[in-house]
Amino acid sequence: MADVPLHVISDYSSSERRITPSWSIAQLKTKLEPITGIPPSCQTITLKTPTNPAIPIVPVTDEESTFLFSFPLLPYAELHVADSRPPSARPNFSSSVGVDKFVLPEEEYEKKTDSVLAWKKAQKLGRFDPDAPSHEQAKIAAIAQEVESRGIAVGKRCRVGQDDTRRGVVRYVGEVKEIPGGIGAWIGIELDEPVGKNDGSIGESRYWGEPSELKRGVFVRPERAEVGDFPVMDDLEDMEEI
Repeated sequence: MADVPLHVISDYSSSERRITPSWSIAQLKTKLEPITGIPPSCQTITLKTPTNPAIPIVPVTDEESTFLFSFPLLPYAELHVADSRPPSARPNFSSSVGVDKFVLPEEEYEKKTDSVLAWKKAQKLGRFDPDAPSHEQAKIAAIAQEVESRGIAVGKRCRVGQDDTRRGVVRYVGEVKEIPGGIGAWIGIELDEPVGKNDGSIGESRYWGEPSELKRGVFVRPERAEVGDFPVMDDLEDMEEI
């Protein structure tokens, strides 16, 4: 008998498999275990065809003498394999809890010739660029020049990104080590309204003020900070009547 392609579906997997009609039910269950992760004794098998949505295959009285050719095995029909174990006894294949994470030692990674690190070395990118220190210094100098040209200084009134709803006071000018790759000066602004990202601190570092549940703080690059005559907005100043 020719093999029949069927879709084998369980709670843990779904795949197309070629099934031999001359197999017994016992043989089928043994072959399904490594595919579905369900032990033979816990498998409940149902065949689903276009004309019949639920043909029970397991359980049967005698699994050794009951063969698959007794059932309508149509090509690409679905073989549903259910797990009869209680949920607490079933394995959780989607959870990584208890699974040891593989970590390649750094010295072994550096020896590999097909890694991103090896490619960066070959292309002289990032820290492997002989001119990298000068590039960083040039960036720091350019940001410092931007701060000076814009007249940004601690205590001055400002607004963020030309947005009048985000006015405040410059509270900090300098580097913020908690921002990844953020070399050069950042402008710490305490906004008039609690529409910021923090309370003047990032991580364990506090750059101004005291701890607060109101998020009035924000850190931006100099080009987004505009100092000038930006007083606290009065929400009632445009109202003719109350």
